[in-house]
Amino acid sequence: MRQSSHLLDKINSPLDLKKLKRSELPDLAKEIRKTIVDVVSTSGGHLASSLGAVELSIALHYVFDTPADKILWDVGHQAYAHKLLTGRRDQFPTLRRHGGLSGFTKRSESPYDTFTTGHSSTSISAGLGIACAKRLKKDSSKVVAVIGDGSLTAGLAYEGLNQTGDTHNDKDMIVILNDNEMSISHNVGALSSLLSRTFSATKLQMMRKSLGEFLKSLPRIGENMYQLAKRSEESFKTFVTPGMLFEAFNFEYFGPIDGHNLDHLIDILKNIKTMDEPVLLHVITKKGKGYPQAEQNPVYFHGVSSFDVDTGICRKKTTNVPSYTEVFGQTMVELAKTNDRIIAVTAAMPEGTGLVPFSNAYPDRFFDVGIAEQHGVTFAAGMATEGFRPVVTVYSTFLQRAYDQIIHDVCIEKLPVVFAMDRGGIVGEDGPTHHGLFDISFLRTIPNMVVMAPKDENELRHMLATAVAHDGPISLRYPRGRGTGAELDDALTVIPIGQGEILSHGEDLLIIAVGSTVAEAICAAALLEENHDVRATVVNARFIKPLDRKLIIPLARKIPRIITVEENTVHGGFGSAVLELLSDHDIIDTIVKRMGIKDQFVEHGPQDTLRCKYQVDASAIITTALSMISRDKPIADKLVSN
Repeated sequence: MRQSSHLLDKINSPLDLKKLKRSELPDLAKEIRKTIVDVVSTSGGHLASSLGAVELSIALHYVFDTPADKILWDVGHQAYAHKLLTGRRDQFPTLRRHGGLSGFTKRSESPYDTFTTGHSSTSISAGLGIACAKRLKKDSSKVVAVIGDGSLTAGLAYEGLNQTGDTHNDKDMIVILNDNEMSISHNVGALSSLLSRTFSATKLQMMRKSLGEFLKSLPRIGENMYQLAKRSEESFKTFVTPGMLFEAFNFEYFGPIDGHNLDHLIDILKNIKTMDEPVLLHVITKKGKGYPQAEQNPVYFHGVSSFDVDTGICRKKTTNVPSYTEVFGQTMVELAKTNDRIIAVTAAMPEGTGLVPFSNAYPDRFFDVGIAEQHGVTFAAGMATEGFRPVVTVYSTFLQRAYDQIIHDVCIEKLPVVFAMDRGGIVGEDGPTHHGLFDISFLRTIPNMVVMAPKDENELRHMLATAVAHDGPISLRYPRGRGTGAELDDALTVIPIGQGEILSHGEDLLIIAVGSTVAEAICAAALLEENHDVRATVVNARFIKPLDRKLIIPLARKIPRIITVEENTVHGGFGSAVLELLSDHDIIDTIVKRMGIKDQFVEHGPQDTLRCKYQVDASAIITTALSMISRDKPIADKLVSN
């Protein structure tokens, strides 16, 4: 039930928020938290971070004049309260549903969403670009970049800080560090809060500038006196606050302050709003604030599926079928028992990539590099030069951030680094920033790189064994979610590089599939034979690079129709690789249809819904096959359900 005051019902924009009294804002925060918990309990989403940023969201929109003033939320994990305050209250129950609100900030969704996000550490750089553009347009409105402490592990954030604090340019921007893990400092108390509000006061800022100008004007000794006074102030602030790092970037640092104290937040935001230099405000918040289960287990409730509000227990039906992620993690532990050269590297995703069991079993061989994929890849390359077999475990969508390092630091020297890409293909409700639809295309073009994709969780185990045994760069990609239910072999075997397999025989059609689409191809082939008397040969390619030419070329010469299927963009993907192979062998009379994601970004929604919509499921394969053999018999409803 909604809180009795019904304050949130009155707010359709930040202008309505500004009409509330300060004394009403804590009750509004409670209503917002209740709404977020209720909606996320049914839709899933990033709960803990958004609960921790409720007061900060209220204070920002209460003080600043959005959307003229620009607020950038790094990643967007923290932006649910922001959505509720900016005209999306009635739509909020559609959060992360197909056709509904995005789980992240999205420019096309609202004028209050300054920048589309999904990957971390972009807010400072984007905010600086906006601030510089405003200055060129003589626009005096403000820019505020909100960034979490975890996102500060990425080099991109420091590149943005470095340019923002460049003393040769007049950069007017506010950065708010939302520290919800106390990773920088525990020094939160009355003294630091008082100092931040005092140092940021408008009158004191004016006095500091006047004094600085006076000292600089003194003959001969002016500049030295000014620098001495500035160092003295900075030394004092550094003694009582953790701001030395940011002062070194030429930011005026304030904090840390309690990010749940609305009065303090509003006071200091009003003060720093008037400043015309780079400012960093450090606020301490609690992940999961206001929902006990999320406060006790913020890691689990960072990104959670639907759950029971009273207990916090996941509502999903239990199943004995493990996820691909779980099978990968278990296999890593199994392989490491007999191979002490295996190293696991992750970029702040030990839980999401299934590496927690490995980190517990082999803590000395586990490295979490933080949100720093570029560093993680080069770090792994360094370990590989010393004879180790590092396995860089990363979501497909995040590996994009380290493309230069893959080429320059790993592949040129043919170093034995394994890239294990979780969430390859359509991932679901996180949408276009998180679908792993490009890795096949961007990896297969790199010399020395081997690219694999297993048809099921059992083959994943054997491919991982293959990868750590390979003396060179190698990658494997596997989907999000539960496996197919395949029986897991006890013994792990190495698959010969570039060797595919035939799963069924037929003379009418050749279906060459890879990864998660193999199961769809098998299903389609069975239904084609049963219902349409069409017999198909189904090939599990296993390898995108190198392709099994000894297997594919003879089949292509014999079977006149070929369908390639992949859960990846068709541009430069697996189907393109097959076409190139056929062209190289002068096979030009065969009809080839490539099935995959066309030249577009895929929105958020359930995986099965999106696979059907973008035609990478069994029903779409059947439709394509029938069109190729000029049979227009309608597909029965049962084919779709099957």
